[in-house]
Amino acid sequence: MIIAVDGPAASGKGTIARALAHHYGLPHLDTGLLYRAVAATVRNMHLDPTREADAVAACSFDDSLLADPALRDDETGKLASVVSAHPLVRSALLQRQKRFAQQPGGAILDGRDIGTVIAPDADAKLFVKASPQVRARRRHNELAANGSTATFEQVLADIRARDERDSGRTTAPLTQAADAAALDTSSLTIDAAVARAIQFVDAQVAAKVRS
Repeated sequence: MIIAVDGPAASGKGTIARALAHHYGLPHLDTGLLYRAVAATVRNMHLDPTREADAVAACSFDDSLLADPALRDDETGKLASVVSAHPLVRSALLQRQKRFAQQPGGAILDGRDIGTVIAPDADAKLFVKASPQVRARRRHNELAANGSTATFEQVLADIRARDERDSGRTTAPLTQAADAAALDTSSLTIDAAVARAIQFVDAQVAAKVRS
């Protein structure tokens, strides 16, 4: 069983995908970490993230880098949004994601283009969303807990800028797959959002079995 979970930054898709992986006993890949790894490599090599050739040169990172907690800091996230807009970077990481999705037994992947590009034939697809204000509040609280002094207004501006970059890029833009179930987490607790996600997945899988 392959489950695709897409959505914008801070929508809750990662939390939901991890919960689904635990519920169904499937391996999980946060594909955003791949782009964060590229971003971190670009930074460590003192390259220019806006230059496609520089970003592509950083795509041959070792898988062990994905376990580095520094990949989850906000600055790396901003750089990841920049490098992920390069078509050749997305192409370079495409097969790595497809191999994970197609492993025996299935998998769960979350990102921006899982249901549309990486696993268009997934057994279940979710598009997790929330209002920019709610997502900014979540991210601001997370950053504040880690000692960041960024204001809510700065975080909200960054969220909106990321949304614009992710939705406006020409290659694999952030968009809801036509057959994905929309899950708005704006007013849901984590437990309620996960329960709703499981219902959607079970319903989609059952429908495919019947067809």
